[in-house]
Amino acid sequence: MTMRQLGLSIYPDHSDFEENAAYLKLGQHYGFTRIFMSMLEVSGTVAETKAKYQKIIDVGNQLGYQAILDVSPRIFKQLGISYKDLKFFADLHVAGIRLDEGFDGATEALLSYNPYGLIIELNMSNDVDYLNNILSYQANVPFIYGCHNFYPQVGTALPYDFFVKCSERFRKFGIHTAAFVASQVGTMGPWNVNDGLPTLEADRRLPIAVQAKHLFASGLIDDVIIGNAYASEAELAALSAINRYQVQFHIEFEAQTNAIERTIALTPQHFRRGDINPNVIRSTMPRVTYKETPNSPHDNDVEFQRGDVLVGNDNFGIYKNELQIVLQPHCEPRKNRIGRIAPEELLLLDFIKPWSKFRFVD
Repeated sequence: MTMRQLGLSIYPDHSDFEENAAYLKLGQHYGFTRIFMSMLEVSGTVAETKAKYQKIIDVGNQLGYQAILDVSPRIFKQLGISYKDLKFFADLHVAGIRLDEGFDGATEALLSYNPYGLIIELNMSNDVDYLNNILSYQANVPFIYGCHNFYPQVGTALPYDFFVKCSERFRKFGIHTAAFVASQVGTMGPWNVNDGLPTLEADRRLPIAVQAKHLFASGLIDDVIIGNAYASEAELAALSAINRYQVQFHIEFEAQTNAIERTIALTPQHFRRGDINPNVIRSTMPRVTYKETPNSPHDNDVEFQRGDVLVGNDNFGIYKNELQIVLQPHCEPRKNRIGRIAPEELLLLDFIKPWSKFRFVD
């Protein structure tokens, strides 16, 4: 698996160079390394278009970004570019081009051998045998990437199960993948409708860090890109702080939670036992590590709800100081409720499989 990256989107035909440059500098500060740039519509001459795009792409390159340009057959025609020669894009200094619409497989395979070393990124948001067809024409696989669509109109983004089917077609060949999350404050996209620009409909109104956790937790996405511009600095900071390689739950502690319970939640590398049950996620090593540490009962006489975080108290024998996350409501006075997972993160519980690693932050 390749290293997972964070990305920004900019729209040079709808925006100001100075604003875009400032946004890229801010993104670099927070560890962003990819740029999605749309060229699905352009205004002006070929020379003007080239100059405008090259100027901002060069800023991104100097800041260490990898820029991929979204293109369609209509733009090739409008700019007089042939698919047989990608020099126009090489002259823009982009790392690659994303083909918003596909061809016959043989064309994409040939494009992947372009002499400029440009990445050819494919649209992932179709559950058809598109990739397999391209690879059957002996494509240059290291130069083939995949990237999902985003969906500006509310109610039209992908359902999760369909997203999985599309993504698995790319993952099984080890293709580098990307998908989009939506800023809750950005108002700019390629079109005049912008209800956020996510790949997944379930993510559209979630906090941006939870959206990214969702995509990374799927195990199907390498790079997460903010679809709309401009995200706030708080959103950039939130994305930069997430763990890209394991689920990291935000825990809201109870007022009575004691020092050992905070330590149990925040310090160890948690993992779910391999012999799972449907009622709780069990992290059993803390009961070994902290078996000598007393833990008095508190918050133990309520019905525990999905997402509650529990630790065994002094009355639980060998299970004292075992950590559990509730999946099914139940009562058990030998367990203390030490906190709960943030409500918007409950969907991440579905990704904690046998032996899955996870952490907590407060």
